[in-house]
Amino acid sequence: MFRLGLIINPIAGMGGAVALKGTDAMAERARQLGAVPLAGERARAALGELVGLPLQLVTVAGEMGERLARELGFACEVIWRPACAETSAEDTRAAAQAMCAAGVDLLLFAGGDGTARDLCAAVGAGVHVLGIPAGCKIHSGVYAVTPQAAGRLVARMVRGELLSLCEGEVMDIDEVAFRAGRVRTRHYGELLVPQDLRFVQAVKLAGREHASLVLPDIAAEVVSRMEPDTLYLMGSGSTVAACMDELGLENTLLGVDLVENGRLIGQDLRADEILERIAGRPCRLVITPIGGQGHLFGRGNQQLSPAVIRHIGPEQIMVVATKAKLAALGGRALLVDTGDEALDLALEGYRRIITGWRDQVIYPVANPR
Repeated sequence: MFRLGLIINPIAGMGGAVALKGTDAMAERARQLGAVPLAGERARAALGELVGLPLQLVTVAGEMGERLARELGFACEVIWRPACAETSAEDTRAAAQAMCAAGVDLLLFAGGDGTARDLCAAVGAGVHVLGIPAGCKIHSGVYAVTPQAAGRLVARMVRGELLSLCEGEVMDIDEVAFRAGRVRTRHYGELLVPQDLRFVQAVKLAGREHASLVLPDIAAEVVSRMEPDTLYLMGSGSTVAACMDELGLENTLLGVDLVENGRLIGQDLRADEILERIAGRPCRLVITPIGGQGHLFGRGNQQLSPAVIRHIGPEQIMVVATKAKLAALGGRALLVDTGDEALDLALEGYRRIITGWRDQVIYPVANPR
């Protein structure tokens, strides 16, 4: 089931209506001037788009998410409890870190640029994030255009639609300078944000992806991510073969090869040979799903045994595919059939798929039940 993290910054946006030009360190002053909380209602509009969908909500106690979630009838897991009724940026950061560790598929938050800064500092690229605009300042590129749009985008994720994964800039202004009439904007980092599917490169004729153009882009992206003194198991299939071509190495199209520092050090390896070669070494796996059926493991690559996959670890698996291959699945999830049910379950979730140069999508891995 889709696990959605929810964090509401209860004081976000309170300073706007009372002309404070922000709420950072000004929440009490905003209340004295008659400001009322807005973030909860903005979050309500987003969550209203999700009522009835199969998801589990992971949230924070009280006004930071739990109250609204239960009011709307969501089953929720409370993962963080603020120490005081007056919540703080420290609560936002701690809750975000707890959600990242718990493996939420998306962290949905209601706030402004200050909240985005807190999330960027706490989790960075460790989790997919989407903002519900609720603050006075919305300079960061991590927000949906409206609360309802945020909810609809999450709904598309829950339904397994193909979405691009983009780096959204986290920006904020100096509120003290802003109140004095000076605009000082600063860049604080990036968060990974789901957006409408984009064909950003390698397209022909009405935006249709052309494999002969996009495969080199995928290969170039994979090679750019390769680190020195790290082993790379290269799985079977033509998409991985393009990565080997980019490296200038011979490829076993229907086998598993081993690469280190740009050199081919093992070809068409058996499961026992792979385990022997990677023992005690940092190792990553580059793999592509089988076209049409969507299997990642268990069809034509049994040499990637449960023992091999466990040694590598789910987070060290780089999945590569063209958007056309994923779109051809018609929303069906990618499949894993390792022969080890516990491992199959550990491999499930929303994964980042490399689909081009500096281009990714998020797509579910989930076996039918």
